[in-house]
Amino acid sequence: MSNLSRTACSCTILAFSMAISCFAQSAPPSATVEINWDKTILVSRSTPTLQVVVNPMLHRGSVMHDGAFSAVKQLGADYVRYVPWLPYPRLAVAELEPPTVTGTSWDFSLIDPMTEDFMNAASGHSTVMNFSTIPAWLWKTPKPVTYPKDPNQVFWDYTQGTELEDPSGKKLGDYYARLVSWYTRGGFTDENGKFHRSSHHYNFPIWEVLNEVVSEHKMTPENYTTRYDAIVSAIHRVSPDTKFMGLALAGESSHSHWFEYFLNHANHRPGIPLDYISYHFYASPAPSENIDTWQYTFFDQANGFLATTHYINAIRNRLSPETKTDTDELGVILPNDNSRVPDASGHIASIPTRYWNAAGALYAYLYIGLAKEGVDIIGESQLVGYPTQYPSVSMIDWTNGKPNARYWVLKLVKDNFHPGDKIVETRVSSADGLTAQAFLTPAGKKLLLVNQRNRNAKVALPTDASQGKVSTVDEATGEGPARDSRLVGSSITLAPFAVTVVSWP
Repeated sequence: MSNLSRTACSCTILAFSMAISCFAQSAPPSATVEINWDKTILVSRSTPTLQVVVNPMLHRGSVMHDGAFSAVKQLGADYVRYVPWLPYPRLAVAELEPPTVTGTSWDFSLIDPMTEDFMNAASGHSTVMNFSTIPAWLWKTPKPVTYPKDPNQVFWDYTQGTELEDPSGKKLGDYYARLVSWYTRGGFTDENGKFHRSSHHYNFPIWEVLNEVVSEHKMTPENYTTRYDAIVSAIHRVSPDTKFMGLALAGESSHSHWFEYFLNHANHRPGIPLDYISYHFYASPAPSENIDTWQYTFFDQANGFLATTHYINAIRNRLSPETKTDTDELGVILPNDNSRVPDASGHIASIPTRYWNAAGALYAYLYIGLAKEGVDIIGESQLVGYPTQYPSVSMIDWTNGKPNARYWVLKLVKDNFHPGDKIVETRVSSADGLTAQAFLTPAGKKLLLVNQRNRNAKVALPTDASQGKVSTVDEATGEGPARDSRLVGSSITLAPFAVTVVSWP
């Protein structure tokens, strides 16, 4: 063979080797799902849902109003959490000034429209109500707390004070009893004996007492429990069928003393119910990270939260096993979230489109883990966010009012999985970043697949799944609902951060 021929041959072999190497690097990883339908590990008690936080974008006429409340109605979920919250005192507090002998400041004119729209959208389904912001005048502060005249101007410093003016909590309880009466009993009698009439006769099945109280008023387990008892006692007198939810902890959920104290019935007034506890989780990547590292950070932090949940369950089972659990804020808060600046079209370039799929995949992953822990309510946060108001947590696009992938993942999970489903033994082999869980439901066999990685994943399924229905939310579905198709054969390829449900008889 000539030197020229040998050189040509070597080049051909080299090119072929490089092609094989490139194919190996680009080929999606393989995983195999094995299911034992005869081995039930738990009967699910979990309901997927979301929270609605009050802010100016829920005003009638805003770009997000119609799409947001339509999304709540279309979802049709139970236990939707409604939270008028501190950054907008005029939208959250019904009595902004202390009463005097000549009059009171009760005013629902800005609060009612959003609350009415929410109750209409959630009609026929249970709700978790939480007017979390206490009037500032009920707290001891060096000087009276002022707040913007503009109800839409954000104000983060309203929740001042750590000690109540009335340490017994009676005035605190009276405020909440009157607020609840406005919405459930057609009105209330104020501090001066004047009756304020409303047209509302709503049913409030669950009332959550305050929110993230360590950051909002630097509460301790001891004084929170005292205030919980005061509020619950007062509301119970005017709404005897309401059940109550306590704690609503943020990062403090990893501190066991909160649960040890609050769940001990001996630390409460006689007869005070402990119907539910609640706590929150947000994945929080470092500022230097991007989507290629988020694929690990989100789920690694989620695993830590699931371990915390297991520990909390052990405390609850020991002290108050009848108490149910609501993880009612689950999501991601990206670094510097409230300082992100949108471009001319309203989008934020530093939040890539695929982020919404990654955050949706995180919720589906948490749903699987929390359902296996026996958590009763699994709530995604939050319906409406936008630049300056936690844009990375939104489930609605602030430029057009359409639901994004986070919402459609929630709807996919909610439409397919319900309390009473059997969670069966499911194994995944030879996979990095793929989670699978099978459920035996009244509608048949269902398999929830979550691709945790920013790459395709090829998955081999049980042979009896062939021709099964496939419903997928991925980057290709955009701001639309899950894409339906039929499984061809017994394998499937998931796009990056895809969430898929495979159903078969």
